[in-house]
Amino acid sequence: MRSLRFSTLAVPFALPLILLLSACGGGGGSSSDSAAVAPPVTPTGPTALVASSTVANRCEAPRSGSGIDKPGTLLDELTWVRSWIDETYLWYREVPTTYLPQSFATPKAYFDVLKTTATTASGKPKDQFHFTYTTAEWEASLNGVELGYGMLLALTRTTPPRKAVISIVEPGSPADVAGLRRGDELQTVDGTDFVNAPDAASVKIINAGLFPAAQGRHTLAFSRNGAPISANLQAVEVSTSAVQNERIIDTPTGKVGYLTFNTHNNVAERQLVETMRRFQAAGISDLVLDVRYNGGGYLDVASELAYMIAGPQVTTGKTFEQVLANDKTRPEAPVPFHTQSQGFGGPNPLPKGTSLPSLGLKRVTLLTTGSTCSASEAIINGLRGVDVQVNLIGGTTCGKPYGFYPTPNCGTTYFAVQFQGVNAKGFGDFADGMAPTCEVTDDYQHPLGDAAEGMLAAALRYRSSGSCIPVTGATRLLSSMESPADTATRLLRPAYKEIAVLKR
Repeated sequence: MRSLRFSTLAVPFALPLILLLSACGGGGGSSSDSAAVAPPVTPTGPTALVASSTVANRCEAPRSGSGIDKPGTLLDELTWVRSWIDETYLWYREVPTTYLPQSFATPKAYFDVLKTTATTASGKPKDQFHFTYTTAEWEASLNGVELGYGMLLALTRTTPPRKAVISIVEPGSPADVAGLRRGDELQTVDGTDFVNAPDAASVKIINAGLFPAAQGRHTLAFSRNGAPISANLQAVEVSTSAVQNERIIDTPTGKVGYLTFNTHNNVAERQLVETMRRFQAAGISDLVLDVRYNGGGYLDVASELAYMIAGPQVTTGKTFEQVLANDKTRPEAPVPFHTQSQGFGGPNPLPKGTSLPSLGLKRVTLLTTGSTCSASEAIINGLRGVDVQVNLIGGTTCGKPYGFYPTPNCGTTYFAVQFQGVNAKGFGDFADGMAPTCEVTDDYQHPLGDAAEGMLAAALRYRSSGSCIPVTGATRLLSSMESPADTATRLLRPAYKEIAVLKR
């Protein structure tokens, strides 16, 4: 099994718009059952826990043909959730003991409340990364397969007038075929006004169109430089790319490699290795790694990439990340800088044990935003732990030095924080994010990989001159109608795309 280092975005677990647009605000996780939960009941004595293994896969409604599920009861599933949290949750001592399983109608609703209520130094919840997904959806995502249109929307304002822009379009996807591109602003969804709609019925239509539960057609209207664009889109299973926009940029002081790296999943291993081989053959002297939208994934992929950047000279025998779990968990061996492929499954896998190329760079530049999370942050922290200079151009990262061992039970996969990662120097305290070397806002008017795009242009300028000149609009006063939350870009994507995972 592989553990994940998941990272969540500024949106509470990047939930669908129904949480972002509702009058009362959103909540954590993907479960919608918590609203119907009965008040907590104070037990008369300590909660009796059994080993989670004794009730694992005992299901109230076993899945036909699963080969795993056994007949059980709702109480079996509730007991498994509580026992699993007690055994593996990093902060199990801080979980409230006032909740009884009999008070909850579903395991997901029970799971939602079984987490610490502590806060960080900045006042945000200590645990923002507690959620569930169907096991089928999670397993498909590991191979880069998602139901949708092949585009990623960034929400830059959550209250009317709302604003959402396309940040990424997957080549060959329905969105790409329809002519949509980065920077297009969403106006309507199936005829409903996305920008100004105030009521719950409209929000329901918007969610159904943006997050289709099944294959089907929906009409989305956008604007581009003031001109209207209508797209009739078929929701399909889209195979997404982990690596895009590979470039070699010639500069007066050498060749600079650039790539957009979107996720640490099964398909990322081969794509990264092939790109790094080309960069190595071209003799690049610097690298710009664009992880502005990379929420995380496999820590082993992060380790491989960090090795390919730095090379054996500074990584041999060094720790990439040490996993710190609770006192009930057997200590893990440190995650090294992998010099060989780990052999992730999925389409067209790279054979396990393949020697990795290396660039031997002593410095690297990463393009970051608040959507740069978890395994992406581990790359930064791991390289800094072996004294590679890591410059961050863009915004403060999301702040997730934590990881998961996603665990399925009865068709639901549960994600709870089970470890914190620290680098070779023992540092891993960045729950409030990593600050940029040079603060620059995202530039939706240029394609990713275009040397004129604001963040990449700033990175190239900083590399050549050491100067950090913010682009227009990077710093400004808020108007009386705005709050700081309204200016934070929030990607509309599932929480499982923002995590870190390890082999186990």
